[in-house]
Amino acid sequence: MRIALIGNPNSGKTSVFNYLTGLNQQIGNYPGVTVDKKIGTYRDANQESHEVLDLPGTYSIYPKTRDEEVVFDVLSDTNSDTYPELFLVVVDASNLERNLLLFSQLYDLGSPLILILNMSDVAAKKGLSIDAAKLSELFGGIQVIAASARSASSLKVIDQAIANYQEALQKKEEVIFQPFVAGEFEGGLSLQGESGQQEQAELRYKKLRQALSFVVKHAPVSDDVMQKQRVADKLLTHPVFGYLTFLVILLIIFQAIYAWSEWPMDLIDNVFLAASQWIKSTLPPGIFTNLLAEGVVPGLGGVVIFIPQITLLFAFIFVLEESGYMSRVVFIMDRLMRPFGLNGRSVVPLISSVACAIPAIMSTRTIENWKERLITIMVTPLMSCSARLPVYTLLIAVVVPDISYGFFNLKGLVLFGLYLLGLIAALLVALVMKLLIKSKQSSFLIMEMPTFKMPRWNNLLITIIEKVRLFVFDAGKVIFAISIILWVLASYGPGDRVERAVALIEVPQTGNLEVVKLYEKEVSSVMLENSYIGILGKGIEPAISPLGYNWQIGIALITSFAAREVFVGSMATIYSVGEDFEENTSLMERMRSETKSDGSKVYTLASGLSLMIFYAFAMQCMSTLAVVLRETKKWKWPLIQLAYMTAMAYLSALLTYQILS
Repeated sequence: MRIALIGNPNSGKTSVFNYLTGLNQQIGNYPGVTVDKKIGTYRDANQESHEVLDLPGTYSIYPKTRDEEVVFDVLSDTNSDTYPELFLVVVDASNLERNLLLFSQLYDLGSPLILILNMSDVAAKKGLSIDAAKLSELFGGIQVIAASARSASSLKVIDQAIANYQEALQKKEEVIFQPFVAGEFEGGLSLQGESGQQEQAELRYKKLRQALSFVVKHAPVSDDVMQKQRVADKLLTHPVFGYLTFLVILLIIFQAIYAWSEWPMDLIDNVFLAASQWIKSTLPPGIFTNLLAEGVVPGLGGVVIFIPQITLLFAFIFVLEESGYMSRVVFIMDRLMRPFGLNGRSVVPLISSVACAIPAIMSTRTIENWKERLITIMVTPLMSCSARLPVYTLLIAVVVPDISYGFFNLKGLVLFGLYLLGLIAALLVALVMKLLIKSKQSSFLIMEMPTFKMPRWNNLLITIIEKVRLFVFDAGKVIFAISIILWVLASYGPGDRVERAVALIEVPQTGNLEVVKLYEKEVSSVMLENSYIGILGKGIEPAISPLGYNWQIGIALITSFAAREVFVGSMATIYSVGEDFEENTSLMERMRSETKSDGSKVYTLASGLSLMIFYAFAMQCMSTLAVVLRETKKWKWPLIQLAYMTAMAYLSALLTYQILS
């Protein structure tokens, strides 16, 4: 059976989806659009498998945004083989009138439904008592169940409801259908004019209010909880303290990401270094051994080492969203965004892009105003995403001194500064685009403030596992492939060029260990410079040397255009070719000791900050450009985006290096 979850935003739909499917989930795109869809597998009590689809949140069957168009397309395509055989409609029991508008529309379509009154515990705290049996009678005997997505034991009633539905199907029991709003849907689902939709909604709300007067009872309750929420809202949405609170929270997050991930990252780094050492010392010398020790293992290490930071980043974002705080951020940021040609809804894509710009750009479909949506798309990649995090942390570890000021560490402050820099750049670019892009369409922000609540920790676990899995397998495949290609290009050169260059080095006539090691290091360096990758790097070095970069960094800049995080894997491979792993030096230590031809250090505070700022502004992500093309339907916008971001990156990095060096 194909089951679809449908409901208003913030109704707890995703929590129900996670309960039904657990880790049996996958992410894909709806046909013809780039909106994410989540599909999972649900096993009932008889161990039969059912496909579960989590539809985007919507307030009505009539679409106002691109996300809602997806829901409309699914509902209208009744002849499709993939049309859901059962809809689980998840509603917020504490705000029943608004949530039941969508349910009543689905009921009048004749869709097979089960109504889930989620957040029943919140409704009870508000003194609301809902008679599920009476509500079922109003809609022809359709199953109505009360649940709380915050309690796994409470959600078990959904299993029984699905089993009851299957049993009714087998017995061919018919539900008595009486339209909630008679005669409205004759001729099937169709889009009406704006006036028709408004009149229909008003009529439905009127009937719902009448019906709910018999279904919902209000009991007097203590106002303590609501009073505390009002006090919290007053602070978090204050025109001054609201912004300060948000900045402090972000600062704490980035300090924690850096501090808490340091020891597991060191552990992972040492494990992969030991693996390379073991391969070199155990396997017979040859091409295959070198490929494993210098290409495959360092490449894999470049992926796995950043799992602790990726995990922490997604965990903090999840907590901000699940607790209800993110909605307050959207509200206060609307005041800040409007002068820059954006609105509060632009905050969700901008903050989401801290994880990844691709789904963040997709989420701009909730912005109705075309101009504000386009500007948001154009500036979203300037926000530092999780792919930049490996680059930042590697370079911060190499060039930023380990200095602490009480709770605050200089490395964490630099990391926070890079993320803040991305936000400032996004706002300034948005201001320029506001002046350049013309539109007469006006916009406004209407949103609902969810109640504060503790996040569901099992949902956090599922989310983290899903995000880490995507990072490891999606980014890992690219990094792994490029690492192998780089190793080949760094190990071989055209004709006998490498052999001729090595032959020019004077062979030591002594058996002194130090002299032999210096000779071997010089041979490795000359072989690398005369390899295919060395020739390419030397070719682009004149263009990047004013930024403080050498040809090895130039190679990493080129390869990381596929994906920013490839930078780390590229550096690991480049600095591993010909490396004597018995010296027990990590990638960071090898980078710190790297010198130019004049003997000066390659990685200094000036060159390191220059490189960080280059990555803060550079596009360096083909997938993002592809999504921008899909969303805007024109090559013009991704090409403009690529051009202005590359120019910003180069000029900012140049200015940084020239000032600090």
